[in-house]
Amino acid sequence: MRRREQRGLKMVMMLMAAFLICVPMAGASDTIKMGVAGAHSGDLASYGIPTVKAAELVVKKINAEGGVLGKPVELVVEDDQCKTEVAVNVATKLLTEEVDVVLGHICSGPCKASLGIYATKGVILMSPSATNTDLTKSGQHNNFFRTIAPDDAQAKTQIDFCLGTLKAKTIAIVHDKGDYGKGLAEFAKGFLEKDKRGKLLLFEGITPGAVDYSAVINKVKRSNADVLLYGGFHPEASKLVQQMRRKNMQTIFISDDGVKDITFIKIAGKYAEGVYATGPTDTTQNPLAIAAIEEHRTVYGSDPGAFFLNAYAAATALLEGIEIAGTTDFASLSKALRSNYFETPLGRISFDAQGDAIGVGFAVFQVKNGEYVEIK
Repeated sequence: MRRREQRGLKMVMMLMAAFLICVPMAGASDTIKMGVAGAHSGDLASYGIPTVKAAELVVKKINAEGGVLGKPVELVVEDDQCKTEVAVNVATKLLTEEVDVVLGHICSGPCKASLGIYATKGVILMSPSATNTDLTKSGQHNNFFRTIAPDDAQAKTQIDFCLGTLKAKTIAIVHDKGDYGKGLAEFAKGFLEKDKRGKLLLFEGITPGAVDYSAVINKVKRSNADVLLYGGFHPEASKLVQQMRRKNMQTIFISDDGVKDITFIKIAGKYAEGVYATGPTDTTQNPLAIAAIEEHRTVYGSDPGAFFLNAYAAATALLEGIEIAGTTDFASLSKALRSNYFETPLGRISFDAQGDAIGVGFAVFQVKNGEYVEIK
């Protein structure tokens, strides 16, 4: 009886072994995993959700065409709420999920906080919106890429517009003390101080989330500055503009791509009219952009939000880069991204040695009749 049982057990094990050889085991090797990290809830969700939708559309299209390297692409979506402490946990979780690449994070602070974590596993992080210059120029890590121009380029655009187009003579600069807002404000301050056409009257930080900003607004009012340049996001910008206009201040308000979003217009209401903000150059007439926007309307029944095209371009570049490299290996994929051009809704782009996108830039927009219009 014992021998018969042993022979039966041996036969079962042989059959199982044969089955495992013939049928691949489910696991990470059977898919290309792309993490999508960003603010998907909270005040800044309007910046992160468009990236999730862009990733879904790109992946749906690529999977319909056979996937990448013959494998389907799988999305692993995680919400960091644009908070650095949450982003660290998100990065750790995505690595435990064995993602091959990450689309995100949306905000500069979370990118900074998590970049080193991804670097330990050789995972490339590509953001559609994080503009902090140190992310690519600090030399600390080489696994960060982006499909948006950095803050120094954005700040230069702002100061050139204020002094050249608006003919402003005096500028007050206010920021939210964060990696993104303060970093941008400091670049603007530097460009202004080097330019003899204008004078800096005030440089001050505010606390995000406060209800009342009358203290700093009164300082701006007393300075009699021609322009208030704000570095930060739409929740604080909307409060600043509302409180300024209620005090009958006609000071020109200009901000950044953290404010160039329909959510700012909705919150600020009538006070948003006339506000200027810098943002990625309008490429909505690009045939691929037209197709991507229409695809979003068809699938989701609405127009896409902020950074959708930048995210669509990032997802495209990451997945096409893997196909070109023939692997998700860090060195090979990095080389593929830096040595090839990708046709995207932003146009034909590539990446320089630092990971900054080649072929993208900033423009100035103004709220007219309830929507942002590019200033030509």
